[in-house]
Amino acid sequence: QVQLVESGGGSVQAGGSLRLSCAASGYTYSMYCMGWFRQGPGKEREGVARIDSDGRTSYADSVKGRFTISKDNAKNTLYLQMNSLNPDDTAMYYCAADFRFPPRCSIVTMTLGMANFGYWGQGTRVTVSS
Repeated sequence: QVQLVESGGGSVQAGGSLRLSCAASGYTYSMYCMGWFRQGPGKEREGVARIDSDGRTSYADSVKGRFTISKDNAKNTLYLQMNSLNPDDTAMYYCAADFRFPPRCSIVTMTLGMANFGYWGQGTRVTVSS
């Protein structure tokens, strides 16, 4: 019943922007730690950003100041606004949920705590050309 569906990916030139969306069904986003991960060509999957039930956010150093994670609780939708994109941002981007009880975000980094994110979308591809 739990489904996460990403959208909004595409191709963009360096310096451009995209907004990714993650629509949830089967549970309420607001209760859980939600995150965005990505996996670039030849790279391992890494955490990008996360947001907890109180709206507190954290970001990978590589995207701080450029990406913004947010959520619309009424729409049960998670977003990732990506600005000033560069070719290093080229990756498949995945929405994921830390579906533990009680709901919480881990104090460890997203990458170290990746196993805590038990629900994943299928991903949306972002390609940034130079």
